[in-house]
Amino acid sequence: MRRIEGLETKSLPITTEMVQKAYRKVKSNGGSAGVDQVSLIEYQENLSDNLYKLWNRLTSGSYFPPSVREVSIPKSNGKRRKLGIPTVGDRVAQQVMKDYLEPRLEAEFHSNSYGYRPLKSAHHAVEQVRENVRHYSWVIDMDIQSFFDEVDHSLMMKALERHVSEPWLLMYIRRWLEAPVQTTQGELHVRKGKGTPQGGVISPLLANLYLHYTLDKWMDIHCPDIPFVRYADDVIVHCHSEEEANVVLAKIRDRLRNCSLELNEDKTKIVYCRDYRRERKDYKKKFDFLGFSFQPRSSKSKRGGMFLGYDCAISISSKKRIASKWKAMKLHKWTTATLTDIAAQVNPIMRGIYLYYGKYKRWEQESVVRNFHFRLVKWVINKYKRFGRSYKKGYEWLRSVRDSFPNLFYHWSLGIRTM
Repeated sequence: MRRIEGLETKSLPITTEMVQKAYRKVKSNGGSAGVDQVSLIEYQENLSDNLYKLWNRLTSGSYFPPSVREVSIPKSNGKRRKLGIPTVGDRVAQQVMKDYLEPRLEAEFHSNSYGYRPLKSAHHAVEQVRENVRHYSWVIDMDIQSFFDEVDHSLMMKALERHVSEPWLLMYIRRWLEAPVQTTQGELHVRKGKGTPQGGVISPLLANLYLHYTLDKWMDIHCPDIPFVRYADDVIVHCHSEEEANVVLAKIRDRLRNCSLELNEDKTKIVYCRDYRRERKDYKKKFDFLGFSFQPRSSKSKRGGMFLGYDCAISISSKKRIASKWKAMKLHKWTTATLTDIAAQVNPIMRGIYLYYGKYKRWEQESVVRNFHFRLVKWVINKYKRFGRSYKKGYEWLRSVRDSFPNLFYHWSLGIRTM
């Protein structure tokens, strides 16, 4: 980056090193272009000037975020989720402010909040839920309706003002909250006092602050004996009885309404965590959390026998989403590719699947692998005409390749055998 003697910082405490560090984080996270259609690669072609201009505007208070590009991605329920994609430069600017603000907010956040926080992960949240269901028979599985669209700007700024004394930082955050959205039809949509783009760099931090005061801190005061686990806007609350669950849910519903939020009543439910100690049978016994399904499952005891426990494994919706990904790849049409080419494309995906979902009851992922093998056999019989249209011969050939090259595919190297 261009450096000028005596101008390492200007009126605001933002250094060139802060901007450079923020850019490195944005680069490592990847992402597509914003409304200006400038990709990370294109931004990097004139990196020194781009970062210098950004630093210059940030330090002078003259930076105004451009519009956010709206994209629509499919959800597991068949509907679509709207995300906001900032420009590369705006992502860097947001990262600068996030790095500056995050340490002081982290010192305040609740230990039961796990989403998008340093040194915390989805697995940590799932593990805490696994521990809680061993001691609590009932769960409130909460879904907040359109959370990122409904965040109230005035309440957000009120929460920020408790921790932020710098007027310039409050000014920039307000500008990001109010930045317009360019819809998929090319129209410009201006936010009117509510909403923050799901997809912005600073949005998860602001969301955690909003829910810290809306829910986490409120639970400590009004329901101090009720444990909960929150990952961003996904919340699981644990109760001892059905009556307690109904009372707590009613209180939470009222609290959210007072903070301009609503529960999605179709998705919010009370669940009975049935296992060998709990005999009630006339209630919902399953809930999903972060891609895993919690439900009664057969488990091995330390003595070697079997018992009915209550535990998690990859959810049906996650399996369907992965199967859709295999289908969308259209492997059967890659007839000019080699098996090694396919492995190079698939292995990072398969590795991610097993590192995330394989932490609990790995065998539950066998259907995911079987589906992939089916797609792969379609490729085999399309590429090698000597097999005709025989799936049997295709599977036989693929098994022989696996036996000869057991490390070609990531899941083969784990000894996964579903053919």
